[in-house]
Amino acid sequence: MNNEILRSSVGKVVKVNRGGPDSRIGQLLAVQDDYFVLLTKEDGVLYYKGQHVKSITDNTKNGLEFNLLVPRNFTYISGKVFTEVMNNLKYKWVIINRGGPEKYEGILDDCNDDYVTIICNEEVIRVSTFHIKNISYDLKIEAPEKGNKEKNNEGKNDEKDKKGSD
Repeated sequence: MNNEILRSSVGKVVKVNRGGPDSRIGQLLAVQDDYFVLLTKEDGVLYYKGQHVKSITDNTKNGLEFNLLVPRNFTYISGKVFTEVMNNLKYKWVIINRGGPEKYEGILDDCNDDYVTIICNEEVIRVSTFHIKNISYDLKIEAPEKGNKEKNNEGKNDEKDKKGSD
């Protein structure tokens, strides 16, 4: 995927790939040399290797549905290149190739330009770095619940009623 095109979409809500298990909608957070960072509701922060992305969709008229408010102080793991990100994710629970038939989950133990090692229960899994399409770790933003203000106001009214009856 062309980095110039991607960089012009940073901050926008985009759809990565048109369909299938690797398709996701989210806010494009950053673009680096060989990967980009997407914040999604379902998966949190996803790192996509650009060479495996087939398309990026930006709905300029209606936008794409995305109801997350990203806090100003929101931080995530980064690096100049994809392998640096993976090194920074060492010893964290990760999911590789999320949603596809070659999905791997576990603790990222080691990584280099040729392969990564993941530990899951009693299994040691080595995955070719070239075949990693995306990787994520457990960093998510909670979407605001609908009706939350109403519930809070009801609770406050109940407290006022209790205080008034004392």
